[in-house]
Amino acid sequence: EVTRAVPDELTIGAALIAAPDGSGAKVAALVPCHCDPATADDDIEAVRAFGRPLLDAVQPMPYPVVNTLLDPAFPAGACNYWKSGFLDELSDAAIDVLVSSYDEVPSPMTGIFLDHLHGAATRVDPAATAFPHRTEAFSVLILGQWATPDETAENIAWVRRTYDALRPHLSGRRYSNFMAADDTALIDSAYDTNRSRLSDVKRRYDPDNVFHLNVNVTPA
Repeated sequence: EVTRAVPDELTIGAALIAAPDGSGAKVAALVPCHCDPATADDDIEAVRAFGRPLLDAVQPMPYPVVNTLLDPAFPAGACNYWKSGFLDELSDAAIDVLVSSYDEVPSPMTGIFLDHLHGAATRVDPAATAFPHRTEAFSVLILGQWATPDETAENIAWVRRTYDALRPHLSGRRYSNFMAADDTALIDSAYDTNRSRLSDVKRRYDPDNVFHLNVNVTPA
C-alpha cells in the first residue's frame, strides 16, 4: 500500500531473513532508501508507522557505505543457489506463498528479497538500454545460501519448491544479475525484444564471444 504512492526519491525493499542477532528467529525487514535529505524523514514516516521495529537503523549515510551493508551476509566460501522473477503485483496470495515457504527454510543464511521497480526507472524507453523491463513491478529473489556442501541437496530443493509455488504469480520476466550464467534457455526473459539488437552489438565488438561468463548473448 505504501509503495503505490511513494515519490521517485524513495525506494522500499523488503526481505524475509534470519534475525541479525544470531538467534535464528525469522523476521520481516523493510529497507527504505531515500535520496533527498530535505524530504526523507517525512516520506519514510509511513514505513515507521507500521509499528515498533526490532531494529531501526535508518539514518543518513554515504552512498559507498550503503554498498557495503550486505557484505557480511555473503561470507566467502558459502554455497549459493538462486531463483528470481518479477511480480507485477504484490498480492496477498503471493505474500502468503513467500511467508509460508520461508517458514520452512532449511538455512538461516537464506533470504527472500523484494525490490520495488518504480519511478524514473519506469519512464525509460525499453529500447534505450539493454535492460527492457520498464513497467512498475517487484523483483523477487529467492537467495538460497548455506555453509557446507553436504547441505546442498536440501537447500536447492527448497529454493525450487518455493519458486514453483510462486510461479503462478510471476510475470515471466527476469533480472539478468540474479540469473545463473548457464540459464541460457531463459535469456529472452532477461532481454526480451532487445536480444536481437544486443546480438548485433556482440557480433560487432566481440565476435569470438570472449566475454561469455555471464548470462550470455551470443554474436548474431
